[in-house]
Amino acid sequence: MTTSTTTTVPRPRPTTPPEPTRPRGPIVAIATWSARHRWTALFLWIAFVAAAIVGGGAVGAKETSNEDETIGASAAADQALFDAEFGDVPSESVLLQNAAGGRLEPAAAETALAELDDGLRGLPGVAAVSEPIPSSDGTSQLVEVSLVEGTGTDEEQDEAAAGAARDVKEVVTGLAAAHPDLRIEQVGDSTIGDALDKVYEDDFAKAEFLSVPVTLAILLVVFGALIAAGVPILLALSSVGAALGLSSFASYLVPTNDILPSVVLLVGMAVGVDYSLFYIRRDREERAKGDSVEHAISVVAATSGRAVVVSGITVAVAMSGMFLSGFSIFSAFAMGTILVVSVAVLGSVTVLPALLSILGRWVDRPRIPLLWRLARRGGGSRFWPAVLRPVLRRPVAALTLGVAALAALALPALGMTLSNPGIDDMPDSIPEIQTYERIADAYPSEGTAHTVAVWSQDGSALDAPAVDAAVADLTARTDAETVYFATEGVVPEVEYAEGSAVARFSVPAASNADDPQGRGSLEELRSLVPETVGEVPGVDTGVTGEIAWDIDFRDVLSERLPLVIGFVLLLTVIVLVLAFRSLAIALTAAALNLLSVAAAYGLLVLVFQNTWAEGLLDFTSNGAIITWLPLFLFVILFGLSMDYHVFVVSRIREGHRAGLSTRDAIAQGITRSAGVVTSAALVMVAVFSIFATLSPLDFKQMGVGLAAAILIDATLVRAVLLPAAMSLLGERNWWTPRWLRRLPALDHS
Repeated sequence: MTTSTTTTVPRPRPTTPPEPTRPRGPIVAIATWSARHRWTALFLWIAFVAAAIVGGGAVGAKETSNEDETIGASAAADQALFDAEFGDVPSESVLLQNAAGGRLEPAAAETALAELDDGLRGLPGVAAVSEPIPSSDGTSQLVEVSLVEGTGTDEEQDEAAAGAARDVKEVVTGLAAAHPDLRIEQVGDSTIGDALDKVYEDDFAKAEFLSVPVTLAILLVVFGALIAAGVPILLALSSVGAALGLSSFASYLVPTNDILPSVVLLVGMAVGVDYSLFYIRRDREERAKGDSVEHAISVVAATSGRAVVVSGITVAVAMSGMFLSGFSIFSAFAMGTILVVSVAVLGSVTVLPALLSILGRWVDRPRIPLLWRLARRGGGSRFWPAVLRPVLRRPVAALTLGVAALAALALPALGMTLSNPGIDDMPDSIPEIQTYERIADAYPSEGTAHTVAVWSQDGSALDAPAVDAAVADLTARTDAETVYFATEGVVPEVEYAEGSAVARFSVPAASNADDPQGRGSLEELRSLVPETVGEVPGVDTGVTGEIAWDIDFRDVLSERLPLVIGFVLLLTVIVLVLAFRSLAIALTAAALNLLSVAAAYGLLVLVFQNTWAEGLLDFTSNGAIITWLPLFLFVILFGLSMDYHVFVVSRIREGHRAGLSTRDAIAQGITRSAGVVTSAALVMVAVFSIFATLSPLDFKQMGVGLAAAILIDATLVRAVLLPAAMSLLGERNWWTPRWLRRLPALDHS
């Protein structure tokens, strides 16, 4: 009997798809914690921002003082004068001229001057009114009005002087209305200060008013949804607010200045919106694949979040280069920008994941129909591949042409002339500036002058007769010099401070620091003073003043700029090596950023050292670039350009790690990042361009320089030079020397 056995084959059990591998690393851990504890993370962020703003307002900010701005060869003289008490009082000048031009009619001038004297002497804020000073050509009369010196802090004294100056202006304005045949005008430190403050306040209010709606409009086009467009602005504005609050605390280590809030706003809006763009666009991309919100956030944190952190560190490193400049204003800029970038990075890896977790797919609501369809279509997807194909096909030609184009644009920078902004560079539409210029024309001695300081080495009283004799000797030598407006035989009056340990006198100059005569007169005076006044036993001497400070500022900047550039380049390369484990990528990034900065310099020279763009940008060329701008632009542009570079290279490396060839990874990385990088660049260019519309020449130049460099970097550098260079390097892009492998990495993904 045969038996058979039946083998039972087990039926397969239904299986569920494996859980996607969750990325790891500290950035992912922070982001996922924030997403899981979203309301706690949101509350902590709001509390942090509120505490920073309220706390900063409570402690107040410590601003730079005159002593913080001493510099170079004039520093010792400035310090001696700051420490001395000369009994200076604030003053205003009142100018009388014929409204139709020409010589003053004596009778009419005498009547108006008498009425002016009567009106001013009754004011409580007026200490003294001088006798009228006629001009040599008989066209003008000048009255000096000494104001009552205030008490308290420097700020309280300035406010008291400003109030007294406004009272004087009421009298002058009334007198001018009563004598329409005469031009009766007032100018002084307080009056000009009030006028310039009004111009800056109005301009900054305009920039702040325009920057938010312009940014929102661009983001609406990018996302096609209101909430997605609003989140980056909220993060950027909260980062700016928190950074400004924190800067008040930091000001007790690094004193701040009036311009810092505008710089923080400029940088904060740029990086805050950029980082949110990188995050939200990648989050949308991951959710489109069907990922859960939580898993999408972890992937975004490991990719865009990591790129944001690396970019933030690189930007902060670049900004820290300003600490090496030796100037208090740059140190304040460095502290403020590092704070706002750090806060923006912190928000991007904490509260932004929390918001995305709270909103979920509601981040794409409410949708704006037409803009939503455009955003979903991914408008640049056809354009960038078309650009990349010839670049990747002929990388040598593309790299050569691209470098040649940027080099040609940078070439004018070799002829860059530097100048500090002065009264002459202020808008001519300001009446007080017009008055100042008329006084300088009618009274040359009231214009630019060198100040010579004399102080005893041991703090004892100076030998006044010996000093006066030495000044007379100096005057005799300078009378023959064409670089001075010294009047033949007239010795400058020497003023002695309280205690007589410090003295000063003025030597009028025939030109300003922008003229070769200005530097020549300073050099000549600095050689003559030691040979004359410096020969008085027991004294030290120095020459300062507007020309001296301007020239010393330029000289020190010229000395420090190579140090700043070297420091920023070295630390940036180190950060990128640690981030990408590749020396080639780090060196390529540094070289390309240097090229784009040089091109921006050249464009600035083309625009502002010439007159062809005056009507277009509403300015009057002074034939120079603002002295502090090259160093400031270098660190800002070098840092901000790294935003795009880090993000794009991160996408390229991501593709290469997924198994793509370097060429395919380049094509994929650049095309996939094209939309977000282009959008971020548009926001930056738009915000910076707003600053190019402001009245002050320094902010106009800064806006044009920043906007042009970002545009160059986001187009020519990203679409041509970067892919061409990486294509030529091939697999060498990812080569890591053995000694580098032992270094710690900014990479745990």
